[in-house]
Amino acid sequence: MAGGTGMTGRTGVLAADAALLGFARALRAAGVDASTERVHAFLGAVDALRPGMRADVYWAGRLTLCGDRDDLERYDRVFAACFDAGKPAERHGTQTPAPRLRLVVREARADGRREEADDAAEAPPVAAFASSAEVLRHRDVADLDAAERAQVRRLLAAFTLRGETRRSPRRRPARRGAVDPHRTVRELLRHGGEPALLRRHTRTERPRRVVLLVDVSGSMTPYADALLRFAHAAARGGRTEVFTIGTRLTRVTREMSHRDPDLAMAAVAAAVPDWRGGTRLGELLRAFLDRWGQRGLARGAIVVVLSDGWERDDPELLGTQMRRLHRLAHRVIWANPRKARPGYAPLAAGMAAALPSVDAFVEGHSVIALERLAGVVRGTDDV
Repeated sequence: MAGGTGMTGRTGVLAADAALLGFARALRAAGVDASTERVHAFLGAVDALRPGMRADVYWAGRLTLCGDRDDLERYDRVFAACFDAGKPAERHGTQTPAPRLRLVVREARADGRREEADDAAEAPPVAAFASSAEVLRHRDVADLDAAERAQVRRLLAAFTLRGETRRSPRRRPARRGAVDPHRTVRELLRHGGEPALLRRHTRTERPRRVVLLVDVSGSMTPYADALLRFAHAAARGGRTEVFTIGTRLTRVTREMSHRDPDLAMAAVAAAVPDWRGGTRLGELLRAFLDRWGQRGLARGAIVVVLSDGWERDDPELLGTQMRRLHRLAHRVIWANPRKARPGYAPLAAGMAAALPSVDAFVEGHSVIALERLAGVVRGTDDV
């Protein structure tokens, strides 16, 4: 019996660790630099406290996983999405207050091991919430009920999306790098011509622009809300342009500027006239390139098409415009929610015509798939 109890306790600890690791992965998707060392410290801190207590998990993660002030807001959003699954969504403008920190002193046995009763008592309800969120991250959003969709929306609200970095022609002062002749001469003049330290500079890096083309046609109805909320989270980081495509091309970057996701979705709904219509990918891609892309919006950018590839018009036109886009953009990524289905093959005429000009063809049906998409855009994941 004791052996069975010990096995049950170890199984519970492993399940809790898996849920906490899923929480750490969600933090990375939100832009928090949760390195392997930080995650290891987080698991150790939770183990020293109580994984079943929300306050203990909150402060263990906040003190080990957050590296600067900018991480705190992202951490709070992800924590609420993962560990408050059973609570009603917060109203706009309100946030769940951080759990109060309190000192916990635990006694160890003489042999250094914790009591088996502790393992049994630590059946972690908080980690169970995280575990359900981890399972939900892998679910197809088209198969979710209303409550699960609400939780997915909270997870997507914690996302961030930045393009991979590129070297800028601008330079900044640095300790190492090429000699900055202008600053060096000014330093010499300031010292009356006496020898002075050489001033150096280096090129700065900045993220590439990201352009999202989100399909809102009838065939994409089960996924449109999740993809637009993903686009809203991406637009919040700046240097991101968002367009909807269906039977018309609509630029919705301004509507996405609302901080609250629900207000942004309402603004997009009012601005987009072609919800659940047909799909004219080739014609709309040509319109995008003629009006915005050729003038610089797509030049050197990372362009992401979120669509199932169904084309109502001539697929040859789509193939021609995709080749044109590929010549302008730094990378072209296509996220297709249908790709995750068993036995999927890109047999749709539009998808088959577009693929030769696509640098990365990824899934887009779930939260975990969108996290991987974000990694591909950042250049940290290879496909």
